[in-house]
Amino acid sequence: MVALRWLASSPLARPIPSQEIEDSLLLRVLVQTLVTLGICSVVVAAAGVTQASLWNLLAVPLSTLGAAFSWRQRRARNIAVKFFIAIGMLMTLAVFFTRLIEQPGDTRIILAELLVQLQVLHSFDLPRRKDLGYSMMIGLILLGVAATISQTLVFAPLLLLFLTVAVPVLGLDYQSRLGLGPGAWGEIKLRPALGRFLALVSLVIGLGLLIFLFLPRLPGYQIQNFPVSSVVDTPDNFSGESIVNPAYTGNGDEDGEGFEAGEGGGTIQGSGPAQGPGVVDFNSYYGFNRQMNQNLRGTMTPQVVMRVRSQAPGFWRVLAFDTYTGQGWDISRNDDTQRVQRWRFSAQMFLPMTPNLGRYRDIVQTYTLVSELPNLIPALYQPKELYFPTREVAIDPEGTLRSPVILQEGMTYSVVSRVPYRDRTQLRQVGTLYPPGIRSHYLQVPEAVLEPVRAKTEELLATSPTPLNDPYEKSLYLTQTLKQRYSIQPDLPFFTDDQDLVETFLFETQGGYPDHFSTVLTIMLRSIGIPARLVAGFGEGEFNPFTGFYVVRNTDAYALTEVYFPQYGWFGFDPIPGHELIPPSPKESQTFSLVGQFWNWLAGWLPSPLVGLIDGLITLFSDGLAYLVNSFTALLNLGWIGIMVGIAVVTILVFFAWLIFLGLRQGWRYRQLQRLEPTERLYQQMLTWFDYRGLGKTPAETPLEYGRRLYHQAQPQPAQAANEIAHAYVRWRYGGESQNLIYLREKLKVIRQKPARSLRSDQV
Repeated sequence: MVALRWLASSPLARPIPSQEIEDSLLLRVLVQTLVTLGICSVVVAAAGVTQASLWNLLAVPLSTLGAAFSWRQRRARNIAVKFFIAIGMLMTLAVFFTRLIEQPGDTRIILAELLVQLQVLHSFDLPRRKDLGYSMMIGLILLGVAATISQTLVFAPLLLLFLTVAVPVLGLDYQSRLGLGPGAWGEIKLRPALGRFLALVSLVIGLGLLIFLFLPRLPGYQIQNFPVSSVVDTPDNFSGESIVNPAYTGNGDEDGEGFEAGEGGGTIQGSGPAQGPGVVDFNSYYGFNRQMNQNLRGTMTPQVVMRVRSQAPGFWRVLAFDTYTGQGWDISRNDDTQRVQRWRFSAQMFLPMTPNLGRYRDIVQTYTLVSELPNLIPALYQPKELYFPTREVAIDPEGTLRSPVILQEGMTYSVVSRVPYRDRTQLRQVGTLYPPGIRSHYLQVPEAVLEPVRAKTEELLATSPTPLNDPYEKSLYLTQTLKQRYSIQPDLPFFTDDQDLVETFLFETQGGYPDHFSTVLTIMLRSIGIPARLVAGFGEGEFNPFTGFYVVRNTDAYALTEVYFPQYGWFGFDPIPGHELIPPSPKESQTFSLVGQFWNWLAGWLPSPLVGLIDGLITLFSDGLAYLVNSFTALLNLGWIGIMVGIAVVTILVFFAWLIFLGLRQGWRYRQLQRLEPTERLYQQMLTWFDYRGLGKTPAETPLEYGRRLYHQAQPQPAQAANEIAHAYVRWRYGGESQNLIYLREKLKVIRQKPARSLRSDQV
């Protein structure tokens, strides 16, 4: 009661001035629609992306109820309502901070839900126009949060609906601020302008997309707080040795929880054994396991598994193998894992890294799982920071990141990888002084196939037109040779127990499954003393230029070869036909990378001849630009003479460009005049002529006022002719009278034959 008495005497309880109370019911309904769209957009955008409660939709009827209450009570002081709203907001804030401490990581949904709750409370007290303005801003903020988490085009219809409602809301709000009554706009006669409005909206959207597309992506400071799901409890017995693949159920329970990678068994849903003939699973990639059995046959059914937002495309690396078994691969040091823990109040983990001498670039990636994956964490090589929802993870000697739990649908995590630049010149000069640990693990080849594979490898290297003396060029040449001389065979028969995959590939079948190419390349390199390993992961996927995500499917999973170069680390080579020779890697300059990504996406939809023509024009333009830059650089190197010559050349080029611009502008002006009615065309030609002479018409002058002014500034005959054309134009424009066009053309000739001077001689 004391608090209520204090509120009654406080400034909050004073009557609101009548001019501030909003009486427009239509405006209130549209504002509530904006709020509803904002709430729905958060729920829709978060579906399948991050953890957001569907209870947020309950805010729609509650806020509507509050808006109706505010309409009825808009002229009352509502002291008790304000008091309970204040208490509710304090309680909501306390809950927010509690959730923030308990669930560190990505706080966007938590903040959005706080705004939703505050809006529900705020909707019960909306008497003034500025209170509705707060609601409009909350709806806009919620839409912005939804835009940051949306990964598909499902969000687009809500965005368009919001824009459709926002335009009349702004108009009604402006009308209210001007103090116009509800019928004021109906009294104003406006010309139908729907076409112009749509053209303006299209122009604004088109320019916005172009600016976004061509905006340079320059390196700079980066916020080190990345999206990550809320905390997931880590099992107490986590050692980092388990690889839990939901598709492998042979040695575990139905949920895959009991499968230990160290046991080395398992089947893919009972059909694909870890060893021997079998059929691949239709949904899960067979290589994400302690043992990789390459005697499986079949294909997967395409389905999206994750969406990746990355500063650069790449091979989303999952795990690597070091031991070749004859028909597949194994991880020999599976029990040699290192656990990495994070601070309780931060999602950031610092991962151990192997130092090297090469230059690198830090690339940020954010992964969102669309379907369930094993407890192996995809990331670009070499990860240095991990923002993951569990308290700890593990990393094995091959650089594989292992989670304590299966990667569930909707999980989001972020990685910062120190990706090395691929400098071909440096890698050719590194030599062959491999550390003992590298030689002992990555040169293993079964004795039975070592000599025939080595002989075949040297035979293929001998076909090079130039001698190959370094590991990098040998790796590159063998990769290209496998692409060209061997083929993918989807109907490959099963291997028998005594058949070796590599030997059969090279000497009998002349090809095999896509992953077989990478296995063959790895063993061929090992046979000639070059350390290599097999790496399984996902290709970059399909880039969506409208959402900025790489859409990765299960069919994008494959294996490639990584080769070790002393002091520089591991670099990938892809021998699979149809793939690029080397996986995507960061380039020196990515300032306009989005333009290239958009063109690559667009080129997939255009006919090949058109793509070739455009590529040729782009190449011609870039070569010409490079030639000009090199020429000016050469001139600058000549000293003052070169600088003066360069300035003269630039001046000439600018002069010719100016002439071309004037010609284009005149042609555009002529085209526009030809589209006008004859009377208006003559009038515009007259205005252009006098404007060129310095006697242009001001926007505030009417045609008749302009004609009278010319009597005082131009010669009598041109002024008289201009006055007649102005009167004829007014009669045609506002009276609809037809004019004597032949007579008016003669008057225009009078104006052109006797150019008007700036001032009459008697006024000087």
